[in-house]
Amino acid sequence: MELDLTPKTAQPLLEGDGGGYYIWLSSQVPVLAKTNVGAGQLVLQPRGFALPHYADSNKVGYVIEGTDGVVGMILPNTGKEVVLKLKKGDVIPVPIGGVSWWFNDGESDLNIIFLGETSIAHVSGEFTYFFLTGVQGLLSSFSSDLISKVYNFNKDEVTKLTQSQKGVVIIKLEKGQPMPKPKLDLTKDFVYDIDAKTPEIKAQNVGLVTTLTEKDFPFIKDVGLSVIRVKLEPNAIKAPSNLITPGIQLIYIARGSGKIEIVGINGKRVLDAQVKAGHLIVVPHFFVVAQIAGEEEGMESYSIVTTTKPLFEELAGKTSVWGALSPNVQQVSFNVDSEFNKLFISKATETTSLILPTI
Repeated sequence: MELDLTPKTAQPLLEGDGGGYYIWLSSQVPVLAKTNVGAGQLVLQPRGFALPHYADSNKVGYVIEGTDGVVGMILPNTGKEVVLKLKKGDVIPVPIGGVSWWFNDGESDLNIIFLGETSIAHVSGEFTYFFLTGVQGLLSSFSSDLISKVYNFNKDEVTKLTQSQKGVVIIKLEKGQPMPKPKLDLTKDFVYDIDAKTPEIKAQNVGLVTTLTEKDFPFIKDVGLSVIRVKLEPNAIKAPSNLITPGIQLIYIARGSGKIEIVGINGKRVLDAQVKAGHLIVVPHFFVVAQIAGEEEGMESYSIVTTTKPLFEELAGKTSVWGALSPNVQQVSFNVDSEFNKLFISKATETTSLILPTI
């Protein structure tokens, strides 16, 4: 199966005074539909407010930019709203069907990338949203007669309820408009600062790899996903690795630039492309991926994997397959002499999977 894995940037779905929402359409990026993953990006300007809504997909939000974000969420079957604080580096799971609203209470933009799984979505490879209010709101779409009977409203009251909000998806609130304040004691249960988490792999002046699963953050289990952050210094390499548990990896380049190479079926290199901030890349089941940071500013990526217990096989580093595979098997497999094979094993296992080339 030929898959076009070319990195793509998001396209604007809507933009206005309060901010914008940007998406990767499955019609333009068919690999999203084929692998049942999707992505969207919410940018709220100061005082920007995303109207209450729910979606047909499990997803995880990662705050790329901003210090004073606020999200209100009503999880399915709870009947209770939790109001949480968001800042750069935070990860927030958004379970399917959960009602949420988003507000930027800061002085700079709030930028959140959403990555998720779309196997039961209305459109494979995309998130479909259902808004409670506004021009596209659910209530305003029902008949006036029905709304009148449901809420015991007269005609004027129905009109006021269903037609007062002229905004679509995102609006801008006036200064002084009171909004709920986040509960910091609750935030820690629903939001996780992945930037502050101790990385599993770290090499000084090279980079780090941080994985977030239900072990560290139980709430993420509700969306059936895990999160990986890779930060590389200039010229550093994240050695080739592949997900050995069934699942798809969806990578978003959050900062910097560099190159990504992917090798797939029959040892064919299916991607060898320059990437930059804003690019989205899909890594299909069991394909092997490597990241190479650019020369000037390095590269930082954030990704989800569609499993709660991801296991990766590394092709370099102390924990790589080369340290476990029998030397004699490696020698005949590569068709090299024993001295060269010893050299290879020593080189391949002398460091972590994060590498700063010396040549």
